[in-house]
Amino acid sequence: MKREKKQTPDPASKNKLRLWEKGEIKNYFVRLFGKYDFRNEQQFLVFAKWLLYILLILVEVMLFWQQSYKWRTAEGRIANFILVGFEVLLLLSEGLKFFVFKNGHRQTVFFVTNVIAACVILFCSEGTYPIIIYIVILSELYIGAEKFSRSLLVFTLAMPIYAICYAAKRIAWLEIGFSDIFRESLSAILALTVHFLATHVALAFYRQYLRLDKTLQELDKSKKELEKAYAVVAEVTALEERQRIAKEIHDTAGHSITTVIMQTEAAKRIIEENPEEAKTKIVAANLQAKHALEELRDSVHLLSGNTANQTLKTALENILHESTDGTGIKIRSEVEDVYVSEAKFRFLCNTLKEGISNGLRHGNATAFWFELKREENSLHFLLSDNGKGAGTKLTLGFGLSTMQERARAFGGETYFESLDEGFELRLVLPADTEE
Repeated sequence: MKREKKQTPDPASKNKLRLWEKGEIKNYFVRLFGKYDFRNEQQFLVFAKWLLYILLILVEVMLFWQQSYKWRTAEGRIANFILVGFEVLLLLSEGLKFFVFKNGHRQTVFFVTNVIAACVILFCSEGTYPIIIYIVILSELYIGAEKFSRSLLVFTLAMPIYAICYAAKRIAWLEIGFSDIFRESLSAILALTVHFLATHVALAFYRQYLRLDKTLQELDKSKKELEKAYAVVAEVTALEERQRIAKEIHDTAGHSITTVIMQTEAAKRIIEENPEEAKTKIVAANLQAKHALEELRDSVHLLSGNTANQTLKTALENILHESTDGTGIKIRSEVEDVYVSEAKFRFLCNTLKEGISNGLRHGNATAFWFELKREENSLHFLLSDNGKGAGTKLTLGFGLSTMQERARAFGGETYFESLDEGFELRLVLPADTEE
């Protein structure tokens, strides 16, 4: 018995099947259409022209196939030769206009050539394919027109040309009467009008989409720039805040610790000769050390992001309590509960500490009067003591100079007055509101 020989598949068909199974053919079409970004109007125009050109080729092939029966007669063959010639002329003209001479005065020449070719095709053929060709040509003109007025001009010229050409064909062929010609011409004009309106409505929606997309892209870009700017500002602000806190530690706590060292050194030298004055200096140094420790704690809390949840009145009363606790100092006070910003909060607390320390160190004060109140749009800070004062000529040291500079930075003023018995420190600052 002879064995039947198995038929081996054709290698070419196997390759095609393999390509289709892998999806490479499908991917080819995806790449072909995917390379055009419809958010770019120029790329959209190129894509639309390709589609219109392909559609024109298909319609002309279908028209030629429809008119093939005319090859049987001599008159039909002449009409078909003319038809084929003008179809080729139309394809060449559209191809040159689409892909070679994209701009310039040649566009007008191609426009006239296309209209003439379309009219001849309409005259030499019948059915719906001629009007489709006419509509394809008009679609390309509408899409390529930069202004609506130009499209309207093309539409206004295209309607009578089509109607005249259609009527001339019907009259030449003596197929129907004038009333039928008029009726069919109106139908064609209505179709061209609907096409004109539909095309421009679609273009209006597309261009509105482009504007919205551009606006969204600009907003996204602005958002990213704002986020970058915000990050930079946040970093700069954090750096400035660290520098400010570092300067505050240097100016306040550093100065206080230096004063503590000087006070204790002075007390050590006079402790045998004048024990009472040495005791006063030690008390002042102890109080200054407490204040320095509190300032360091406040600065650490600021750096760590933790702020004390207390009112200004509570904070000032705590300072007064720390100053009198175990020191023998008497302080009477009258403090209103007022709202101030965080910066003024720290400034007023530091000023009270500095004023009490100065009264103890330089004036040997044993009693103080402190008052804080609000009058209309200003805050009034008053601290007076019963010390020996500063004499007839007041010299501002580091602490008072720094206090004066910071008060002016807040838009306020400082007043220092040396009395016969004691010293008076007054501040006037603009008041803040919680809003």
